[in-house]
Amino acid sequence: MITFDELNTQNHEITELCNVLRYLFSDRAICDAETTNGLFFQYIDRVNQHLGIVDHLYPILLKSSDQQANNLAKNFMAGEQEIKKIAASYLKTWTNKKKHELDIGGNHEQFLRDTDTFFDIILKRIQDETEHLYPFVRRTDAGIK
Repeated sequence: MITFDELNTQNHEITELCNVLRYLFSDRAICDAETTNGLFFQYIDRVNQHLGIVDHLYPILLKSSDQQANNLAKNFMAGEQEIKKIAASYLKTWTNKKKHELDIGGNHEQFLRDTDTFFDIILKRIQDETEHLYPFVRRTDAGIK
């Protein structure tokens, strides 16, 4: 079972990668760099891995007799589905999956806008986990430390 310290470490690493990528993406020439592409796909992998781990918290809340716990789990699950849908659309628009690289073309400004929106959604999710999900799961005394 994962600990809250590990979840918070994951959130910190995702946030840090997000901040570095925002800075790198501001320079169009850097967007095509192999290192930037590697960091970007590392970011995507970490977000997906994190969401998969957080999925294990929902059954704890769903089996609770507390309606608030059930609603919280359902809201987070619905939010996760929406994030996955947005991520799929974003990746379809801005990456070449076969080459495993960004594919921005000549539309850097739109890429930046879409990327900011995508990153903001992930950062909001991390904030919501930290402020709402983790404290509620802790209160259920589910054995997670």
